[in-house]
Amino acid sequence: MTRFYDARGNIYGVVSPAVLRELGIELPATADLAAGSRLAWALAAIASECGWGSLPRPPDAKAHRCDGLLVGPFQAAPPFDLLIVNTDGTLAERSGNGLTIFAQALTDEGLMSGACELRVHHDKADALSPVVTGVEPALLEEVQGFWLALGRPEFGPLAVGAPSLALNSSGPSHVPGLSRLNPLWNRSQFVRVGNPHCVTFVPDASALPSNQQMLQSGLFEPLLAVAFAPPAGVGRPCPAGVNLQWVARESDNRLMARVFERGEGPTASSGTSASAVACAAWHVGWVAAGAVEVVMPGGTAPVRLEEHEGELSSVSLFGTARRQGF
Repeated sequence: MTRFYDARGNIYGVVSPAVLRELGIELPATADLAAGSRLAWALAAIASECGWGSLPRPPDAKAHRCDGLLVGPFQAAPPFDLLIVNTDGTLAERSGNGLTIFAQALTDEGLMSGACELRVHHDKADALSPVVTGVEPALLEEVQGFWLALGRPEFGPLAVGAPSLALNSSGPSHVPGLSRLNPLWNRSQFVRVGNPHCVTFVPDASALPSNQQMLQSGLFEPLLAVAFAPPAGVGRPCPAGVNLQWVARESDNRLMARVFERGEGPTASSGTSASAVACAAWHVGWVAAGAVEVVMPGGTAPVRLEEHEGELSSVSLFGTARRQGF
């Protein structure tokens, strides 16, 4: 049975490979082989487990009742292998909210009781697989959740595979596909935190697009063209696609953000997006290392930035997840 969890408004289904096989969806025995053969099974898994089925679809809801599918674990003891399947059938290298949900699901099953590694397998040619994330149960302000260690971020076009902008430094870039939509969206920072991100700086919260606006045809299709890899999008400037964020500064350590995910579209929140936003803001001097809060429609993500000798050495994300009834 697929179990659904919510992490800051991001909803993922968690399903074991055995359950998918019982449904007639054939998965190879290991996560790396399953990633390599995702064209044979991923869309069938999404259609089976992420559709609305007999449930009433709320007005203005997206085509799927969740933001993706977490397939795993492929073993009964840590480290745990999994796949993150977007609703378009592609695989993600990392998802902060998804991994928080997966850690909670493992805890609920009695498989995880302490710190361990989660290994996400994917089929992207421009990134190593698996992408490893350290996860540790923790209390933050008396809230039980998990810290995810996302490693050292990388900055600039080369970090996200944007060859058309490769002559740029690691600093902010101009992305024509975004500035054509809004002249205020003319300064973006590329960041990789296991997966690729394009964080666009805006002067204030009024320049942030709402999720409802991003779902409208005049904005959705152009953003999809930038964010999604072919054939769904254009993949420019990143042929493998890129997650899009917009950020406005609220205070010295508090940021407001919106997210348009590669392979999904506008989302209430995203853990790796929040981490990328915090890293990008540090890179241009908006925030200092330490605790940073990233506010999204689905909730606030606590992020921890560590600096060493003037460079950002690591980023960590705190999250919680709760079981959904459907």
